[in-house]
Amino acid sequence: MSTRNISNRVFQVRYQEEYTSLHNIQSGLPQGSILGPVLYSIFTADLPVSDHTLTATYADNTAILASHTDPIIASRHLQQHLDTLERWFKRWRIRANESKFTHITFTLRSGECPAVHLNGTIVPQGTTIKYLGINLDRRLTWKQHVQNKRKQLGLLL
Repeated sequence: MSTRNISNRVFQVRYQEEYTSLHNIQSGLPQGSILGPVLYSIFTADLPVSDHTLTATYADNTAILASHTDPIIASRHLQQHLDTLERWFKRWRIRANESKFTHITFTLRSGECPAVHLNGTIVPQGTTIKYLGINLDRRLTWKQHVQNKRKQLGLLL
């Protein structure tokens, strides 16, 4: 039986054939640790919610959904929630990885919702998004998801 130590851990960086010296890991848990999901759930139990948005979380994946017939109002609700999250991140010293954020408008209409930002960075708008292994496009056709699954199964398109 293998046990993973959560203390006295170090890391080292290799670039080509060169190595850095060893550095202590001062926070976090080893990936795949049994404690990880439990501690993450406890740590994020007070994740801010809003009356105008829906927050969907699974492990460390989070989606925030704002819905309104007026895209400007939908974006305003989303931005207000992101502003609240930004303060929460600062309070708990969590660094959000903005490169993993995507803003997508699900609609049959043309156009996009107005842009939103987090930590002064505009959240890039996309036409597709992958969430929990499901590929969603802006019109919710499932086309991209079906194509990807057919490709994974080795079926011709």
